[in-house]
Amino acid sequence: MAKASAVCVPYASYLRVYEPLAAFPEPERTHWLRYAEREERPSYQDELRRSLRDLIATPPVPVPVHESSDAFVLSVDGVLCVCPWRTRLRGWQALGALDEQLPKPVLDAALPPVVRRQTAADHESWLERNPDARPWIRSAVWHVPLSWFVLFTDQERLYEEKAAPDEQAGVAEGAPLLRYRTPMVQARRRVARALRTLRDTLEEGPLIDGLTDVGRWLEEFHPRSLVELDYGGLVHTLPSDHLDADHSAADVAEGIAALREGDGEGAGAAYARLMERWRTVRARQFAS
Repeated sequence: MAKASAVCVPYASYLRVYEPLAAFPEPERTHWLRYAEREERPSYQDELRRSLRDLIATPPVPVPVHESSDAFVLSVDGVLCVCPWRTRLRGWQALGALDEQLPKPVLDAALPPVVRRQTAADHESWLERNPDARPWIRSAVWHVPLSWFVLFTDQERLYEEKAAPDEQAGVAEGAPLLRYRTPMVQARRRVARALRTLRDTLEEGPLIDGLTDVGRWLEEFHPRSLVELDYGGLVHTLPSDHLDADHSAADVAEGIAALREGDGEGAGAAYARLMERWRTVRARQFAS
């Protein structure tokens, strides 16, 4: 296991769904069963290294040529649960969002227009054959979307300043870990309840839109799935006291509860704490 300083770190957070093995059709179900029995499985750091090698190639390869056959695997109360990586699909989706994230000259220099056009054409052709495809993993760079915290409670939070090594999850020896996990049924219930409150008290906006989108995504999975929010590489750029004090799910729940009770001052205070915390994180993106 590599030391934390040697780990290839993207400053991204992840929202993952682990579906029970029974949710997968054959022959994929047998594939994942055999995959889980392997003594060694690649980590998400291996996925990142492959992606970086592709991006520095000439010409760059923004999306893998073949779909990944790897996954995260958990055993929950004796039930095997699987979160496929689907690296190719996620790559297409990430590429589609780059126009809003990077200035055009920077994007053209990193990924020439001809490469992006061909990749987009490949995606359209693939979608015609796979119209119902969806990823099991969502990611966000340099932050955690506030809508993700709605899915969890503070009691489901796990913070370890020096976590035990977990090679597949990319947790290096002695590295920090901050994550939440909850049953799918709880996540869906919380989304529905929060949306009722937000629509009754606020105008349509990014928070409602984001939560609606997450709710629709969750509905696509088996009801006995497990949902996980992982701070991922963000833990490597934030000091331990910041991570220890980060109870964002509790702040989000407090703010929504205050709105439900008509307590605008309490909701504003919770929102201010969240904005200050995550403004500090986003500022590090541009630190030299």
